[in-house]
Amino acid sequence: MPSASLVSSTTIDLGLAKGRSTSTKIVQTADLVHPEGSITSPATRATLNFQYASLRNINHCPTGMYITPSVESTLVWDAVLFVHKGYYQDSVLKFTVTFPNDYPERPPTVRFLTDIFHPLVDPRTGGYSLAPRFRPWRPKEHQIHHILHFMKSTFKEPTLDKLHEEDVLNKEAFNLATLDNSIHVAGSYRDNRTSFATLAKQSAELSQSPSALYDTSGSKKNHSLRFIPLKSNEVDQVLGALSVHTEDSK
Repeated sequence: MPSASLVSSTTIDLGLAKGRSTSTKIVQTADLVHPEGSITSPATRATLNFQYASLRNINHCPTGMYITPSVESTLVWDAVLFVHKGYYQDSVLKFTVTFPNDYPERPPTVRFLTDIFHPLVDPRTGGYSLAPRFRPWRPKEHQIHHILHFMKSTFKEPTLDKLHEEDVLNKEAFNLATLDNSIHVAGSYRDNRTSFATLAKQSAELSQSPSALYDTSGSKKNHSLRFIPLKSNEVDQVLGALSVHTEDSK
């Protein structure tokens, strides 16, 4: 993977536990309007504020995942997932979570901006299926941290092995792997695990390419989390800063 630094664009910090925001103007305007133009209810804003702040709790935000409200609306959250193990090892995946204006009565929608060969990801739109875990959606029970943990689990073999055809958005990916290469499981997510592993690895490699990582095409220009390339001496500076920060926090 090329040397890179993850940086956040100017955005909203809901951080209600400390009662601060990086941009009062954004909170007063973008926070009130849904991306589709409808007005967001106070109950929805309060729920999102609480659930975003709760991600600071231990184990609420999955390891390897970074998420922040977008610069355009607090109803759209920008995120990056780093996958460290399994078929998708070393993937760097950008995605967005968009909340309806009556959340939590209806579930959010998830869309991957990074191309990824995955049974639950629509290869045309990047849309992600929450159906295996959140059908039906229970507004009094399900929260954003449940969604994030489920998403991370779907890049691991145990969850992939339990998918059902009616829940997937990429039938080709679903039909390319099997629990046992000696047994054909008709209609389940799987036919040839070796082919699936190869394509998943290719997806991981492509997610690290300069065009995907640094968004040279500009297709992800509004995403609040972006990467910048680093030179060798800059890498040393970043590592040194991290080391100092770690010592100071002890």
